[in-house]
Amino acid sequence: MERKASHRGRRMLNQDTKRDEPKKKFDFSFGVIVPVYNEPRLALLLRRFDFETTPLVVVVDDGSDDGSPDVARDYPVVILRHPQRRGVGAAIRTGLKYLKNKGIAVAVVIAGNNKDDPGEIPVLLKAIEEGADYVQSSRYAAGAKVENMPFLRGVITRAVPLLWSLRFRRRFTEVTSGFRAYRLSLLDHPDVDIDQDWLDRYELEHYLQYKALQTGRRYVEVAVTKSYPTDKMPYTKIRIWKDWWSLMRPFVLLTLGIKK
Repeated sequence: MERKASHRGRRMLNQDTKRDEPKKKFDFSFGVIVPVYNEPRLALLLRRFDFETTPLVVVVDDGSDDGSPDVARDYPVVILRHPQRRGVGAAIRTGLKYLKNKGIAVAVVIAGNNKDDPGEIPVLLKAIEEGADYVQSSRYAAGAKVENMPFLRGVITRAVPLLWSLRFRRRFTEVTSGFRAYRLSLLDHPDVDIDQDWLDRYELEHYLQYKALQTGRRYVEVAVTKSYPTDKMPYTKIRIWKDWWSLMRPFVLLTLGIKK
């Protein structure tokens, strides 16, 4: 279900104005997907966007029941909504299909929790312009910066790339950051199927990441800033003791050849 932004945003998203067509700053079209579920920091994130240089932003509300995504109506964004919660993977899938149907070439995905800086979107897009097919932001690459990261999160986010490095025989500094950009042509590969029902939660992000590497796409990391909030609200919806399998499932099942 698609909803249009109201007030200023509604005017800017009028079908006749073509505001949802990216400007030609880069030599390709791109759109930004912001998946959200009960996200009180969404307004903090959206106010950091430069909508002149990033005119196509798609907020996908994954069945929120706290009203928090309503703030998106005050910004020039496209709002898509699931009637009930399906999972972040399903929300990203909805955004990807929206962009693909619009003929957009590149998708940028950024979480709605305000830990990543929309001002660094051009950093990811520059890597695409220079030939990358899949760009992974990294809080650990040379020149990156991380602020207020909890100790356990630091341990986990450093450990997971070691497994991927062993699997693909190349060094990764980052795997788990959800701030990414990739060419939507990846979805056209015959070995890529994002419509599988096991990809609805955290699986889809790592599935696409794995497939980009498996199918020989040019994969690069770029240094970014990751800032963890200090407002006492939860900084993530991931619960390791509950969600670890959802996070590791694509790596395990694709490595073993159990899933496509």
